[in-house]
Amino acid sequence: MYMKEQYVFRNSHIHKAVIRNYSKEDFNDLISLQRCAFPPPFPSELLWNKDQLAHHLIHFPLGALCVEIDGKFAGSMTSLIVDFDPLKPQHTWEDITDHGYIRTHNENGDTLYVVDLCIDPEFRGFKLGKVLMNASFEIVVHLQLDRLLGGGRIPTYHKVAKHFSIEEYIEKLTSGEYKDPVITFLLQTGRTPLTAVKGYLEDEESCDYGVLMEWQNPFKHSLDVSGEKEKGIERTIRSFNPLKRGK
Repeated sequence: MYMKEQYVFRNSHIHKAVIRNYSKEDFNDLISLQRCAFPPPFPSELLWNKDQLAHHLIHFPLGALCVEIDGKFAGSMTSLIVDFDPLKPQHTWEDITDHGYIRTHNENGDTLYVVDLCIDPEFRGFKLGKVLMNASFEIVVHLQLDRLLGGGRIPTYHKVAKHFSIEEYIEKLTSGEYKDPVITFLLQTGRTPLTAVKGYLEDEESCDYGVLMEWQNPFKHSLDVSGEKEKGIERTIRSFNPLKRGK
């Protein structure tokens, strides 16, 4: 199981954070957290329920993470393991996560897949999203998986969709010309865009797109001297334009 303590900072204040696996005793806090983070008009039926949370603990308890600040419940992150083929990236959030029940978890898979990341608005500014992401990176390394992956919303895209294709807009985000609260945050955590998936989720702001954002295990993806192969896996070495592969 996972347990770590570290200090976190907001402005000039320092607080102790505990990152650990959540348990059945945390279910009420997890549900309250979601209600605070996703208030109406966000559909209440899309928030976690106790049955879904129970399945997280049944299928992959190591991927069920939460963070506390000074003993107060402040955020959570849930993941599962899947077998991912980068050459066939198309999927939906509902299909790959089993509508959030993660009965699709495959202990023999190669990819840690992010189901959900949620931070209480009261604790924003502590960079707890990055803290939880780093914990998940550590799980990837611990389990010797190839990567962490997950689909990110791109809520600013609807504002520019008439002017840019989704690939063009993400390139502008990676160049810093534009910013998006979700994709820019994921870039800051160390993840990179793999491809954009149409129909990933129903989301008017994102024009129904999800952007698959990847973090590769550096111990599994070290280039050899020639730069043409990676230890343990062969893949095409390309200039940084990963979205072209998903067109």
